[in-house]
Amino acid sequence: MAGVEEAASCGSHLNGDLDPDDREEGAASTAEEAAKKKRRRKKKSKGAAPGQQEPDKEAGASVDEVARQLERQALEEKERDDDDEDGDGDGDGAAGKKKKKKKKKRGPKVQTDPPSVPICDLYPNGVFPKGQECEYPPTQDGRTAAWRTTSEDKKALDQASEDIWNDFREAAEAHRQVRKYVMSWIKPGMTMIEICEKLEDCSQKLIKENGLNAGLAFPTGCSLNNCAAHYTPNAGDTTVLQYDDICKIDFGTHISGRIIDCAFTVTFNPKYDTLLKAVKDATNTGIKCAGIDVRLCDVGEAIQEVMESYEVEIDGKTYQVNM
Repeated sequence: MAGVEEAASCGSHLNGDLDPDDREEGAASTAEEAAKKKRRRKKKSKGAAPGQQEPDKEAGASVDEVARQLERQALEEKERDDDDEDGDGDGDGAAGKKKKKKKKKRGPKVQTDPPSVPICDLYPNGVFPKGQECEYPPTQDGRTAAWRTTSEDKKALDQASEDIWNDFREAAEAHRQVRKYVMSWIKPGMTMIEICEKLEDCSQKLIKENGLNAGLAFPTGCSLNNCAAHYTPNAGDTTVLQYDDICKIDFGTHISGRIIDCAFTVTFNPKYDTLLKAVKDATNTGIKCAGIDVRLCDVGEAIQEVMESYEVEIDGKTYQVNM
């Protein structure tokens, strides 16, 4: 009403036909309206925090809408990140609910350097790698015993003993990896006790030593030069490996009492290369000759024949290799 009166007064003023009473009434109305606005401003200033001005309704609504949009955007980004981590998951859940994170499938373990992961952990399915398989050599009377590899009965018997062979293969794989590791760091200047301790520490980790179920087969041998075999240093032994030494490393592993025993020769001076070649050739010959129904004396005879067929020249003198 006051607005109508004010408009009417303004219109009369513009037309120039306002009488004195109307002018007084318009002035009073304007003064009253100004007083009301002043009181409203005081009330607003009292309700607001000191030093702050309360925004009008339209500005407040705009700020709230922007805040809600930012909150929704942050929530959507968080949900997308969770989906990326979880993989294929349910995307229909409530926005505020926490999703159960799926465990990522780990791939097969790989061996470390230096070796420290047990062989049983490298092959979690319990099937261990086979070594090189050799065909039986022909016999003197021409028999081949092919039925041993083609007969279904023999195959079934072999399969019945697969658990036993698997124990041997696990121990053999541990021995192979330890042997490869030792040959990478053994060098002149190391004490024999240091070599044995480092070798056995690695062997115990790979075989996952467990009392009588798995562990070392016997103390490590490290025979030097004219000492052919079975020398093991005691605590406090200060013997040092030299450049011109011939060292025979002999150690074993076992699973459930099934022993893998293997020795290898280490030299550093190239003058012993021919001797190493003779040893390897003789060893491979013995492996090829071994088999079912073969007499041990025949295997030993074949090894000796190959070994003694070699000659070695050392410091200008030629020596016949003997056993």
